[in-house]
Amino acid sequence: MTDTGTAAPRAAGVRRETRETAVALSLRLDGTGAATVRTGVGFYDHLLSSLAHHGLFDLDIDVTGDLHVDEHHTVEDVALVLGSAFAQALGDRAGINRFGDSTVPMDESLATAVIDIGGRPYALIDVPFRGERVGTLPTQLVEHALESFARTAGATLHVRGAGRNDHHLAEAVFKALGRALRVACEIDPRRGGAVASLKGVLE
Repeated sequence: MTDTGTAAPRAAGVRRETRETAVALSLRLDGTGAATVRTGVGFYDHLLSSLAHHGLFDLDIDVTGDLHVDEHHTVEDVALVLGSAFAQALGDRAGINRFGDSTVPMDESLATAVIDIGGRPYALIDVPFRGERVGTLPTQLVEHALESFARTAGATLHVRGAGRNDHHLAEAVFKALGRALRVACEIDPRRGGAVASLKGVLE
């Protein structure tokens, strides 16, 4: 697992269907940042595409959701499936850096994401938005999406941000998360395929 050029691709495909949503997602960790995202919530598509682009993950998401009710189920379920895809693609998580962090500015906004993908789900999100929506995305769902992602990815995630423009702030958050994930998921050649834990296992 120390040579991603010859090892099996670190990739996953996940489907989740309920009475509220149908989500089909494919993820390749060692990609180029190519993303095709169709959730039906335009700004959420933009945020997820930014995460993939700056994390250099290849990501394809296709969703049919009950947007006639509201955006909640679609945003939540996509985040849950994305987290599951990361967990599957990482496998036993052997050889990875495990930890990653990034701080990203976007004009007046600044966001920091710190992540441990060692199997312990927890999220602490401090991103105060000023308005109720950016486009059709309720800003309160940004925090919920990050929490949902951390839960199924098996990640401890801390995110903090501040800014005057909600669009800039949310985008800085997802760019920072993408860059932090990229570092955490990358193989550390010095570790020789071992797990980055004194316990000898990440779960």
